[in-house]
Amino acid sequence: MRTPSPFLLIFATLSFLKVAVSEEGICSTPYSLINSDSGSKPLYWKVTNPTLSPANLQDLPGFTRSVYKADHALITPESHVFSPLPEWTNTLGAYLITPAMGSNFVMYLAKMQENSRSGLPPVDVERFIFVVQGAVTLTDASGVSHELIIDSYAYLPPRFQHSLKCYASATLVVFERRYASLDNCVTEQIISSTEKQPLLETPGEVFELRKLLPTSLPYDFNIHIMDFQPGEFLNVKEFHYNQHGLLLLEGQGIYRLGDSWYPIQAGDVIWMAPFVPQWYAALGKTRSRYLLYKDVNRNPL
Repeated sequence: MRTPSPFLLIFATLSFLKVAVSEEGICSTPYSLINSDSGSKPLYWKVTNPTLSPANLQDLPGFTRSVYKADHALITPESHVFSPLPEWTNTLGAYLITPAMGSNFVMYLAKMQENSRSGLPPVDVERFIFVVQGAVTLTDASGVSHELIIDSYAYLPPRFQHSLKCYASATLVVFERRYASLDNCVTEQIISSTEKQPLLETPGEVFELRKLLPTSLPYDFNIHIMDFQPGEFLNVKEFHYNQHGLLLLEGQGIYRLGDSWYPIQAGDVIWMAPFVPQWYAALGKTRSRYLLYKDVNRNPL
């Protein structure tokens, strides 16, 4: 008897899921094993309060879902290692994606504690911050301040003098990369939030897409917010020259990377090298939302 292909198994799972979602009571999966974000909890609560699934593996010595391969990595919360961030005060950081993997960017979590303050990146490095817990105050060299709360973000150009201060506690996801400059192209500081960005057309797809940065030539990367309802999946099987760094903010699902298929949930991070096959399907009972780094607007040469 032939062994069913991974695609057929995933297709069967999705078909069952759609029945389960449309006919309440059909799905018999224990609710405790499904991402059950309560409306009483803050947005992105699961990112900073992760759980292992299934629950009986939570305290299994030596267990981790993290995987590192030549063209991709899955970095899960139980394997995060926090230590003081260089140049920051009262802040612990966990580097999740770095050039040591083969990436052209850095992605890390910054846990700011009471009366904490950020440092500056190297002079030629641009920075993007996204708040997943708490609030911070961003102040530029002229003394102008902005409060950033959950779901707010800021893009800070290279050589841009700024500081982030936190008076209670906050968790940020931070992307940094060396700016690939072009003649007569200059980027500007951007401060906004996901809800302020319009939904964009996604021909042939069902997911909802927002882009947090301008698509104009000066910007050498973008950050996408992508939303999937339970049972929805990517129609395209992506295979391209761009790199990705992904943080699952909400929900759970299955991610294909190369020839591997990974169950993922809120709090998981993925690095995707150029030309690794990639595909996602949303499972569970709640929306999947992920934040996605993508390099753009530059010749690969």
